[in-house]
Amino acid sequence: MHDYHYVWLIWSLGFLCPWAVLYIILPEHREVMWKTSLLMAPFGLTEPLFVPEYWNPPSLFDLAQRTGFDIESIIFSFAIGGIGAVLYNLVMRHRLAPIPAHERHDRRHRFHKLAVALPFGLFPVLYFLPWNPIYAGIAAMFAGGVAAVLCRPDLLPNTLLGGILFLGFYTIFLIGLEWSAPGYIAQVWNLPALSGVVPFGLPLEELLFGFGFGLFWTGLYEHFSWRRSVPAERA
Repeated sequence: MHDYHYVWLIWSLGFLCPWAVLYIILPEHREVMWKTSLLMAPFGLTEPLFVPEYWNPPSLFDLAQRTGFDIESIIFSFAIGGIGAVLYNLVMRHRLAPIPAHERHDRRHRFHKLAVALPFGLFPVLYFLPWNPIYAGIAAMFAGGVAAVLCRPDLLPNTLLGGILFLGFYTIFLIGLEWSAPGYIAQVWNLPALSGVVPFGLPLEELLFGFGFGLFWTGLYEHFSWRRSVPAERA
């Protein structure tokens, strides 16, 4: 058996590298990045819901095995929170602009708070269904993306392309993980409890997580800050 003790730590820290680069070179996105990262970081504390049912990664101080919690999950969540929130605008060269006050009274916005809160309220319900908890998380994020678009149709391009972009970004990291630590995925993920579909050696559930997270998270800041994505050259 290989010694994978520090792989999860190194992998989670690896996500901080693009986060730091983006934060340094994109001052116009810094506010969004640190706010969404701080919002996402506490979700790393949900790790006991997934260990060992979904995976069981060796962690710093053996925290995951002893308590279910680990430091790596907080680092990981912090990093993807900021990256996922700005990836669409970065690639599309967009910026955020305030939504005019009169547009905020559109009938659809009656469901504004519900759309934002839906995934967080739906997950605890789905968690107790007879399936692996990762599917509850994926379904909740997909539902959040749909709810956001129903409330804010202007978020449709952000949501779809944001999901695809984060899926691509996340897949690169998954491939890098399997390349740098061969056999890690097979040993750490609870593959017998999952679908068994592993394209290119990557669990389908991880790919669905990447896409679902991008769907929901891309437009989240715009939703609760009453802003919209517009081409950067537009005044």
